[in-house]
Amino acid sequence: MHRITIMPQGWQFDAPDGETLLKAAEAAGIRLPSSCRNGTCRTCFCQSAGGAVRYLIDWPGLSFDEKREGYVLPCVAVAESDLTLFAPAARRN
Repeated sequence: MHRITIMPQGWQFDAPDGETLLKAAEAAGIRLPSSCRNGTCRTCFCQSAGGAVRYLIDWPGLSFDEKREGYVLPCVAVAESDLTLFAPAARRN
């Protein structure tokens, strides 16, 4: 279980091991922008301020530079540590 913080709102939720950030957010009543849910459309694209993720697919729709700069796709990303995501378009359900 890892603690996820959504900024700039400051909302927090726990992401169970093996569950995508998108699904964990939804279970906590937080709606992140999403569409395809398979890592290609980039609707859920956001930036992490630290922490580690792993992906459920070999090569999600992120460039090498985007990954290096901390961008993530929550629909196919699983938390490997506590992390902070910058998702200004996130909403409460």
